[in-house]
Amino acid sequence: MVQTRKRLGDLLVDAGIITEEQLQNTLKEKTKDQKLGDLLLHKGYITEQQLIEVLEFQLGIPHVSLFRYPFDEKLIHVVSKEFAKRNLLIPLKKEHDKLFVAMADPMDFFAIDDLRLSTGFEVEPVIATKDDILRSITKYYDSTDSIDDLFVGFDSTVEVKVEEESVSEEDSPIVRLVNQLLQNAIQQRASDIHIDPHETKVVVRYRIDGVLRTERTLPKHTQNVLIARIKILGKMDITEHRIPQDGRIKTNVDFHPVDVRVSTLPTVFGEKVVMRILDMSSALNDISQLGFNGKNYERFIDLINRPTGIILITGPTGSGKSSTLYAALNNLNNEEVNIITVEDPVEYQLEGINQIQVNTNVGMTFAKGLRAILRQDPNVIMVGEIRDRETAEVAIRASLTGHLVLSTLHTNDSISTITRLIDMKVEPFLVASSINGVLAQRLVRKVCRDCAKEEQPTAREVEIFAKRGLSIDKILRGKGCGTCNMTGYKGRLAIHELLVINDEMKKLIMNNEPFSRIRDLANEIDTVFLIDDGLEKVKKGLTTTEEILRVALSE
Repeated sequence: MVQTRKRLGDLLVDAGIITEEQLQNTLKEKTKDQKLGDLLLHKGYITEQQLIEVLEFQLGIPHVSLFRYPFDEKLIHVVSKEFAKRNLLIPLKKEHDKLFVAMADPMDFFAIDDLRLSTGFEVEPVIATKDDILRSITKYYDSTDSIDDLFVGFDSTVEVKVEEESVSEEDSPIVRLVNQLLQNAIQQRASDIHIDPHETKVVVRYRIDGVLRTERTLPKHTQNVLIARIKILGKMDITEHRIPQDGRIKTNVDFHPVDVRVSTLPTVFGEKVVMRILDMSSALNDISQLGFNGKNYERFIDLINRPTGIILITGPTGSGKSSTLYAALNNLNNEEVNIITVEDPVEYQLEGINQIQVNTNVGMTFAKGLRAILRQDPNVIMVGEIRDRETAEVAIRASLTGHLVLSTLHTNDSISTITRLIDMKVEPFLVASSINGVLAQRLVRKVCRDCAKEEQPTAREVEIFAKRGLSIDKILRGKGCGTCNMTGYKGRLAIHELLVINDEMKKLIMNNEPFSRIRDLANEIDTVFLIDDGLEKVKKGLTTTEEILRVALSE
């Protein structure tokens, strides 16, 4: 009897991982060259781990986790790095005439044939996740390109003299090192690369999901050439070491355009460099993708569709304010409206929007740029940040003369934004009459879907939930796996607090009422505070109580 093999989509539906509706929607969007599994992954309906388990069942090919896998490093020379990267595979071990190879797509018969012909071995494929394979390629192939090999011929006791040619030739060791650092960072979805000079070494750290992690340690004598190479890429002055500098790198990594913002700072042991990797895909977010709860989503859409007034987005550095601002601008962007922004620096370049870069060296400040914008007949104005009274007053006047103004401010929550503006010596009646709403937000790490396990909440957690009038009976926590680098978290999501300024609140602000009265009224009008939004997301199994308490205060 011939056994028919079930299709991937049907297997995923049978396993209860996706719904029939999700499958049909994805099949409609699927083009001829796309694989169903890749598209489902891209849409976030399934995780790589779930896809692998179903493929293992469907194809009868075992899967492996490459985290701490005992690789036979002699085999690294059997398969070239380019071939491994192009076909997403890595050799694991050999037994007699069989070569075991981990592949993201074990049905790629062309790659298997090429391997068989080039190595002379029988190829036995096993399945591994794409991330796992890329991480292993980076780790094992780059370790063969170790720092000692890169800097062979350099005298470690002598500071290397920096010459522009030596750090610009494509095959020079330092160029390969910088490319490697950028490539690894993008692969691991890092948001920043920190290059920290110490007394006897240089430490490279990546910020992944908001947390810094040491990636590698370089010898001290590589410091000057490494920083010079980054400065040349960022079009900065390589002879100037005494003052901070800013630059920007536009490059391609694995055929993807990458935008990197570079900042240098003189420290005791040399210049510290921070490179912020700007991810274009997150800039063009749809507002519905930002993680708003139902009530906040409706209120925010209502606010940005008003013709006049100010909407402020607040939070510390790295809380995703820019992404939310750009998502709002993207929502408003059409040919009927004139949108002008004044930013420092312009992070993402958006099609159809006029963006101005602040330049204090020539006197182009936020306030000056804002005044010039008002003579350009705008409908929507975005001010990167309100830093002083002058900018605040011009922004308020712009909103009172028939413009919608979006901006950011550094405060801890939505209500303290009101008091912060009044502290800036802005008249309370101007604050009350111009501000439509304040959105406070933070980013928290998401529980890794591949290793999440249900747990009973602790007594302390039950108490925290009860204080906010909520109950909790189970909590999801990541145990740590190869996918999330044993952290238990993968990716981030935002928690929000949206304060809508109604007529009653305007009266309180005008009368300079205390902070506590405004807070009571915010409670009455059903404002979802940061802690409440966070705890709701813990209930849904998206994050953990520890993450919420790390960023939001529990009263």
